[in-house]
Amino acid sequence: MAVYNTTSLNADEFINHEEIQETLAYADAHKNDIDLIDSILEKARPQKSGNGCRCAGLTHREASVLLACDIPEKIERMYEIAEEIKQAFYGNRIVLFAPLYLSNYCVNGCLYCPYHLKNKHIARKKLTQEEIREEVIALQDMGHKRLAIEAGEDPVNNPIEYILESIRTIYSINHKNGAIRRVNVNIAATTVENYKKLHDAGIGTYILFQETYNRKSYEELHPTGPKHDYSWHTEAMDRAMEGGIDDVGLGVLFGLESYRYEFAGLLMHAEHLEAVHGVGPHTISVPRVKHADDINPDVFDNSIPDEMFKKIIACIRIAVPYTGMIISTREGEKVREEALKLGISQISGGSRTSVGGYTQAERPHDTEQFDVSDQRTLDEVVKWLMEKDHIPSFCTACYREGRTGDRFMSLCKSGQILNCCHPNALMTLTEYLVDYASDATKKVGFKMIEEELKKIPKDKVREITAEHIEAIKNSDRRDFRF
Repeated sequence: MAVYNTTSLNADEFINHEEIQETLAYADAHKNDIDLIDSILEKARPQKSGNGCRCAGLTHREASVLLACDIPEKIERMYEIAEEIKQAFYGNRIVLFAPLYLSNYCVNGCLYCPYHLKNKHIARKKLTQEEIREEVIALQDMGHKRLAIEAGEDPVNNPIEYILESIRTIYSINHKNGAIRRVNVNIAATTVENYKKLHDAGIGTYILFQETYNRKSYEELHPTGPKHDYSWHTEAMDRAMEGGIDDVGLGVLFGLESYRYEFAGLLMHAEHLEAVHGVGPHTISVPRVKHADDINPDVFDNSIPDEMFKKIIACIRIAVPYTGMIISTREGEKVREEALKLGISQISGGSRTSVGGYTQAERPHDTEQFDVSDQRTLDEVVKWLMEKDHIPSFCTACYREGRTGDRFMSLCKSGQILNCCHPNALMTLTEYLVDYASDATKKVGFKMIEEELKKIPKDKVREITAEHIEAIKNSDRRDFRF
């Protein structure tokens, strides 16, 4: 029997089944222990520290107690603290990105994904470099600066050389005032050598969803293909960090297994990365199983209602206060709006989950990985965010200035966000408004920028930001950043 060990590099030890079972039992035993719950909530609150704030975060056991608690007033308090933490470390900024699907060729047999090998009626497509160029120009014309590239696992059709060439193509394209400034990569688990190649290619975050942390369920859900190897997949982030990638993104596909099991496993993985590498995940994503092609989400019996989904988001935000949180267009407008208050710091906008979808006038469905619930344009999403008092940010400055991994976390923890990320967000929003926005969105946006400039604490930073914003409005000068 494997023994729980946070610093082990063995998947069965840092994601330990017995420890998760004991954690769930502990949470059940203490879910109505008001004194304990209050002490956990007090520990979680942001505390003033010098010019900034600090948060203690929570262990997977403490957070699991909160998730199990069903006392209404305590749940309300969780939501309040989650919002406090979000505001303390990320302010009202929401970073925007889009997925770019390069290829849906895949050799795996995943039961929840329409790209599985046995699906013979889905159209298979792999973008050429010229088609990638056309997709990127379409995304630039929408206003995007940050992409997450996606590809199925297929050593013949999608080798690492294809991914690297695609990244070079994406970064090389400057169209009008557009440029993709950060490419995040969501591809299958690979070797340290290949992670070094991705790092050298200048990727932002390496993203890999675990799908489920329950080994038995994982192996049943991945019956064939290289992804069947639970340990290889689960230990991928350690190899990525060994390869020099210090920004990694975790996530599970909620609905495949018990949400409480996944929640504990996810936090244990974050604790492991912190213990071994000195920095936890850069982001955590919270996708839910959705309909797609031959995939019916109703066959999975662990679906989560919206209210519980909100609670999961709030508890993750409380447990890992400095980690970015992502919600995609898998979720509709209403769910996304509520999630933004509870800790989400990044969302996709104007997304198409099909290969080659951005160059099509009508949204294609024949190669989609999942149904898109929020089908609004990027401009509509930007205007909506501002009307809800969120600053849409297209900023990529930290990545390009080398503020990644523990350097980003120290910036976040020191409270310097308002003097760095906040002005960068306003400058990139100005770029969007000048170059891409509708008149209605411009009207809302310029008014917001005027008010948000006043919130920058340092006079000099505020003055420089205002000067750069005027330069963006009155010239073709772009890409100012702190």
